[in-house]
Amino acid sequence: MLGRASSSQPGAGVSGSGAVSHVYIQYPPLRCGVSGSKGLFYDDGNKLLLCPTSDQVLSWKTVPFNPLVAPTSDSISDGPVLSIRYSLDAKFLAIQRSNNEVQFWNRETGETFSQRCRSESEGILGFFWTDCQSCDVVFVKTSGLDLFSYDFELKALRLVETKRSHVSWYVYTHESRLVLLASGMQCKSFIGYQLSAAGIIRLPRFEMAMAKSEANNKPVLGAEDVHIVTVYGRIYCLQVDRVAMLLHSYRFYRDAVIQQGSLPIYSSKVALSVVDNVLLVHQVDAKVVILYDIFADSRAPISAPLPLLLRGSLLTNNISSSRSNIKAAESSEAKEISDAEATIYGDGWNFLIPDIICDVAKEFLWKIHLDLEAISASSSELPLILEFLQRRKLEANKAKHLCLETVRTVILERRPVAMVARAIDVLITSYSHSTKAGSSTRKTSPVTDVSSSRVRVEPSVGVDTESQNKSLNFSTSDSDDNVNVDSLRTESRDLQYLDANSVSQLHESRVDTAAISPDEMYNYVFATVDEEMTGDTSYLVSIVVEFLHSANVEKIKVHSNIYVLAIQLLARNERYTELGLFVINKIIEPSKEVAMQLLESGRQNFQTRKLGLDMLRQLSLHHDYVLLLVQDGYYLEALRYARKNMVNTLRPALFLEAAFASNNSQHLAAVLRFFSDFIPSFRDTSDHITYFRILNEMNSANAA
Repeated sequence: MLGRASSSQPGAGVSGSGAVSHVYIQYPPLRCGVSGSKGLFYDDGNKLLLCPTSDQVLSWKTVPFNPLVAPTSDSISDGPVLSIRYSLDAKFLAIQRSNNEVQFWNRETGETFSQRCRSESEGILGFFWTDCQSCDVVFVKTSGLDLFSYDFELKALRLVETKRSHVSWYVYTHESRLVLLASGMQCKSFIGYQLSAAGIIRLPRFEMAMAKSEANNKPVLGAEDVHIVTVYGRIYCLQVDRVAMLLHSYRFYRDAVIQQGSLPIYSSKVALSVVDNVLLVHQVDAKVVILYDIFADSRAPISAPLPLLLRGSLLTNNISSSRSNIKAAESSEAKEISDAEATIYGDGWNFLIPDIICDVAKEFLWKIHLDLEAISASSSELPLILEFLQRRKLEANKAKHLCLETVRTVILERRPVAMVARAIDVLITSYSHSTKAGSSTRKTSPVTDVSSSRVRVEPSVGVDTESQNKSLNFSTSDSDDNVNVDSLRTESRDLQYLDANSVSQLHESRVDTAAISPDEMYNYVFATVDEEMTGDTSYLVSIVVEFLHSANVEKIKVHSNIYVLAIQLLARNERYTELGLFVINKIIEPSKEVAMQLLESGRQNFQTRKLGLDMLRQLSLHHDYVLLLVQDGYYLEALRYARKNMVNTLRPALFLEAAFASNNSQHLAAVLRFFSDFIPSFRDTSDHITYFRILNEMNSANAA
């Protein structure tokens, strides 16, 4: 059960417009107060908040989070409630009544039965439902694990397997399918099992690090000090060491559990959340939250510690109400917001992994959000903040917009080319990884045998190669975009699995990604910057060249509009020699659009125009090449080229008009003779009749 509040602490957050924060909770909360409540319970397997009473249990769906969602209810009998969970298929409801009994309801038939401990010397610490193929529900007892399956004929549980181990307490998350069993005098010795659709995996026994106090007393580790979190599809165990004031991180491998490092903490009471793969460490006593992106190399926080704020109001949606009603609602809401602010980080707060806060004193449920705009504005490390934004999935469109705006701003501010080049490298690399991951996902779908699918996420930087090969990585179906698709690679050695919902999430994440394509870079950065920048274009040309270089390294095809812009910039400053080198050295890739821009920009430079003509010929765009020769007055050369390359899509009138305009009867006669030979029916056309008459008139005039 979620704990009851004994007192409350003064608030740390304010909802005023001047407050600054990177993390916030949104008003209104989900209100879950019920008369006769026996407490609040969180069913992480079904993402439900449960509130049992003497005769029923109310449940609120928390994903997707909707503060106005209505509860559903099921009838139950009166009695104590130590724990309560629905089965994963929602057919059964289980309630732990005591430390030796769990009661089950069949929701379809209304039948009930109970499962008790066989021995009085052991007690039930808790239970959870599983999607493991060999069992349906697991009892965690002081003597180990009991794995049961439901027998529909007997209408009872059947013991499948027992895993013996002394257990002081345990932690489990459905998101990871991982249960850790604590034992020993200090409760720092652990053994773990992952029970998933892929089977049961036993992790090696390991011990957590604990510093000794000055009095040489041996501190005892509590369940509240150990947290299982899933970040970028990888499972971490985070342990609070209150003596050393450190947060230790552990990563699971096939034959070992390796400590990955430690993060400093500044409060004796610490809570954890994970929002969009960002680790939030709540320093409860200090009333601030620190953000870590453990995908990055550095263990440094993303930004400075700031308080958690309360934001938002529904009153703006009630403009149709009368003034008196609005004033009354404003007064009521202001009091509720003030009361909520006063309980921020209070004793009644319970942090539920990954991103939910339950205030058992107020009977509120809050959803935690990241303010990407505030995080972006607070960082001076351009490449690092772009990498951070590119990894965001929940607000991918906002992250993409911030990336584009950031790059556009630094270009307009004429920051050093090297700095902008690093920023562009980040965006291009991210786009490359995104497209590769997308094609990889398409190749493996549709998935038929989901239990045999394996996906590995790149391990953290700093772990040796040998350890990486042994790494255990897990991915689950109900985490909110917890897989970083940009870094997925298939590998048969891994014990990670994907079910059908996970595959669906991967397809969705290809769409909802912050990755920026070359076309978007042109439309929202280069094109707008070109319009706003004045003076010498050398700086912008350098930026475009860096962009082309980065795209070439990642083998990304760039649309011709980028090359056209480069030509325009160079021609604008009459840098024709440099432009020629760009074309000859294939920095500017050939295309029809590029050729046409070379011809346009070459009006003032013959060599540039010649490059455009040569490019048309190189691309076998014979029709366009012939037309341009005619426009330039080289109609006889155009005819020879057309005959040689069998260009039969030309209008004779075009050549006849050019020859007539030259006032040269011999040229006009040559053109008439060419089309008479080239097009058998040409002699019967109006063009032949008209220009043959004109030729005779020209010859008569010359003879006279």
